[in-house]
Formats: sequence, structure tokens, C-alpha cells
Amino acid sequence: MRDAEMLDADARAALRDWIAARLGAPDLALTEISPLSGGAIQENWRLRCTIAGAARDFVLRKDAAATIASSRTREQEFRLIEAAHRAGVRVPEPVGFCADAAVIGAPFALMGLVPGIGLGPRIVKEAGLGGDRARLAEELGRQLARIHAILPAGDTPPRLAFLGAPDPDPALAEIRALRASLDGIGARRPAIEWGLRWAERRAPPCPASTLVHRDFRTGNYMVDEAGLTAILDWEFAGWGDPAQDLGWFCAACWRFGRPDLEAGGIAPRADFYRGYADEGGRVDRERVAYWEVMAHLRWAVIALEQGYRHVSGRETSLELALTGRMAAELERAVLRLTPPDAWSA
Repeated sequence: MRDAEMLDADARAALRDWIAARLGAPDLALTEISPLSGGAIQENWRLRCTIAGAARDFVLRKDAAATIASSRTREQEFRLIEAAHRAGVRVPEPVGFCADAAVIGAPFALMGLVPGIGLGPRIVKEAGLGGDRARLAEELGRQLARIHAILPAGDTPPRLAFLGAPDPDPALAEIRALRASLDGIGARRPAIEWGLRWAERRAPPCPASTLVHRDFRTGNYMVDEAGLTAILDWEFAGWGDPAQDLGWFCAACWRFGRPDLEAGGIAPRADFYRGYADEGGRVDRERVAYWEVMAHLRWAVIALEQGYRHVSGRETSLELALTGRMAAELERAVLRLTPPDAWSA
């Protein structure tokens, strides 16, 4: 796609002016705009600028034509990345957020471009990516512990007030949200209802709510040949049970064909847990196992929502249509994980 097809001359000039003002660089030139792959809910553009003769690359992130109800706004996602950046989490540099839709036709976030590969199946398949896999898993555990060190009481000044107060029962809140999502698209899925009822009866208490990423998995971080370069995709983050992130990362549905490597398809679970514990995180294996079941339920509902974006006509896409068809396989996994003899009295 050519630059002119993405933005007309007026919008391009307005974007250049906004970036120049944000960076305090009046001599900034916007030399290239190109689409980036990845991001099923957002559009991502690569921007190349020159400042005082030196090239600098950025990522512009804005909403796609259709999104899903559980996704946060681009401004909220940007504020979450800012909070993570302050906490020492390896994220792209948060440059600025533009709420003025008149600039390019929609609000957008601007971040520094991070080099690396983020495609989950490729990371799992190509052993040379990410360096030593045990060290990569450990580093991911450490990064997750830093995320979980962000607490509601520690948000001073309250930059994350849009998250609201933590729910005292995160598991039951998640179940309510999943049921609301199903109702919102008119989906009737008995296998998912079975799993949700199982989860409702076994919901564990949460010792203390923290910030949870809620999509921390292989495919949402970037690596190069040496190791981790950035944690991405914060549009689902909020207060919750930290075991949810551990379960999501280790769930079988996110191992990309390597069921033997329980930590995201890249390493044994122990390596991931070790890094998490080294940074101060605590692992409750029973709660993690519960959230692994919930991971399959949540991914099944998200898949149905993505498929609905296609069948509703709001955003016709073969990728979205195929994602919707993944729900059946996830439902089968849920049924395998919740046989009748696994129900507690």
C-alpha cells in the first residue's frame, strides 16, 4: 500500500505537525508510512521520520474498522503501556496519544518502533529466535512479575482510574463478562455454557488484585536472535488475579504445536515460574490450573466475537472468519478439561 492510499496530503501534513510538536522537533520530516502486520483489533502503521538528519521509526496504532466489546480504547491501552514503562516493563516507548480525530480521521497512539519478530508460530518453530529458550522463559516470567507489581493502591496519581475498582471476585467477574459477550453476539454454545458453569462452581478466591495483562502469551511479545525485545498488545489489561496471566501463558491453546513445552510452546513451565519467582511473584499451581481452563473458555468466546465481526458484515475478512471457526476446537478442549468427575461436590 502506498503512502497516498493511507493518508491524503492534508492528513499527512497534519500528522507530521502533530509528531513534530509532540517531540519538540520543528524540522521533523515524515518520509514514509507503511502498514504493519499483526493486531486483529487495531491497525498498525510504521512511520519513518527524520529529525536533524537522523532517521527515527515509530508505530502508529489506531482502531480497526470493527473491534470487539472487551477491547480497551486506544487511549486506555496507551495509558497502560505508560504505566508498564514506568514500572520497568520492557514495552515500546510511549511517545504520545492524539485524541483529535481531525488529524488522521481517528484517535491514535504513537510509540517507538521495537525491532524483532512477534509471530507466535514462527517463534515456537524457529529455535534460533529469542536466544536461549530457558533464559527467554525466565525473562518473560520476570517481566510478568513486574506487571503484577503494579497495584491499585500504588497508582498515585490515579493515572489508571479508568480501570475502576478491582472486583473482589475476579473469576466470577470474568465469567459474567464472558456470558455478556456471548449474549452480545447472540451465540448459543452449550459446551461453553458447560465450562462456564464448571468454572463458576470452582472459582478460587483472589488473595490480592494486581494489574494483569490478560493476553500475555507467545505471539504478544517480540524477540530477536538474542532474546526478548518488548511486551505488546495491552488492550485487554485490567485489575485481576495474577494467576490469570500465568494460566493464559501456559494454556495448551497457546503452545502452537508444542504441547510438551508448557510455557508458551518455548520452554518447560519450571523455567517460566523460576523467572516469575525471582522477581517476587508467587505461583499458586491450583489457581493457575483453574485459569488454564478459563483461558480456553475466554479464547473460545473471543474467537466467536472475531468471527461475528465478519458475519455481521461490519468487517469482511477471511482471517476473522477462520478465527471464528477455531471455537469448536477450543470447546472440545474445554470438555476434555472438565469431565463430570472433575466437578466438585
